[in-house]
Amino acid sequence: MPSALPPGDPAPADGSLPVAALASVGHRAFGVYVHVPFCRVRCGYCDFNTYTVPELGGPQAPAGASLDTYADAALAELALAAQVLDANRSVPETKPLPAVSTVFVGGGTPTMLPAADLVRVLHGIRGRFGLTPDAEVTTEANPDTITPEVARALVAGGFTRVSLGMQSAVPHVLAMLDRTHDPANVATAVRVCRDAGLAVSLDLIYGTPGESLTDWRASLQAAVDLAPDHVSAYALTIEEGTKLAAQVRRGQVPRPQDDDEADKYELADELLSMNGYEWYEISNWAANRDARCRHNLAYWRGADWWGIGPGAHSHVGGVRWWNVKHPAAYAARLAQRASPAQAREELSDEQRLDEQVLLGIRLADGLDLSVLPAAGRRAVAGLIADGLLQGAAAIKGRGVLTRRGRLLADTVVHQLLA
Repeated sequence: MPSALPPGDPAPADGSLPVAALASVGHRAFGVYVHVPFCRVRCGYCDFNTYTVPELGGPQAPAGASLDTYADAALAELALAAQVLDANRSVPETKPLPAVSTVFVGGGTPTMLPAADLVRVLHGIRGRFGLTPDAEVTTEANPDTITPEVARALVAGGFTRVSLGMQSAVPHVLAMLDRTHDPANVATAVRVCRDAGLAVSLDLIYGTPGESLTDWRASLQAAVDLAPDHVSAYALTIEEGTKLAAQVRRGQVPRPQDDDEADKYELADELLSMNGYEWYEISNWAANRDARCRHNLAYWRGADWWGIGPGAHSHVGGVRWWNVKHPAAYAARLAQRASPAQAREELSDEQRLDEQVLLGIRLADGLDLSVLPAAGRRAVAGLIADGLLQGAAAIKGRGVLTRRGRLLADTVVHQLLA
């Protein structure tokens, strides 16, 4: 089952935000995340807020909780978002609604929706907020769902980028992950996207039970051979409540080992670097600076964004909130012209600093060391001596992880926050 939402304070039924949060609207970049909660099957490792069509009732699913009607629910939340954020006009010295600079459609499998519906939601974002001239617009996709017709429709509708869930090039690894796509279709999907004019990112997972270092090398090489613009590589985590967690608990499959995952991370960084990809965040590499995922960079830099969809999280001006999880409950609230937000929290200055350090240190551009408490600044020399931070960057006032530091990022954060 999908993981539980965090606790929080009650969220207003109308979705309204505090005046202090509204005051930040329009003063910095603004993004929109759209969650599409549908999958053909539930992968054994996944605890994302996703559902198969039969789980939602199939053809009898409530309005807004079916493939045919989900776009209408998403558009209803967009209307609410514009209404809430436009309230900032009553706040002195504020700016108009910001044009959206990044859009990311994730899931689930967004391309289970017709391309026309994905485009319709994007047009809704453009109509409510506007898009910046250089807006980055991404959708995730299962390789088997990409056809020339889908790719052309996405480009015509304003999408600029597709993130393909490759995960592995090795059939037995894909089988362990319950991935259903044909690995041969990844190359086809990449070609189709490129022919249509879309930038391409490939998502990989390492550390799957039964995956050897040779298997992982084969997956990395297969990804590099396709010459994507961007590669993400994430270590498999065993999430409670998933099929894979039950298999590990029963001893049917081994738990991923830290040393194995460290070896695979180092191999990924070596092979990707040799082929011209630069790391810009611990788990992400890009062919050049322009190919970096700007939407995810906004998260790591603490920017503002509105999350559309069941279970989606949002952040505006130091206020974070999250929507009810189930698509039927989400659609029902919007049908009643109420906010789908379940709860929220207002971040304290201490929480903001913690997150700034936790997220900022993950970036190759580094963390501004001047934001650290005195004890954290004193810890920098020891972290350099231990080979976890780059000395040259620290001289310039930036905290930048070494490759070894990337493997021990939690340790670095703990010391910097004293």
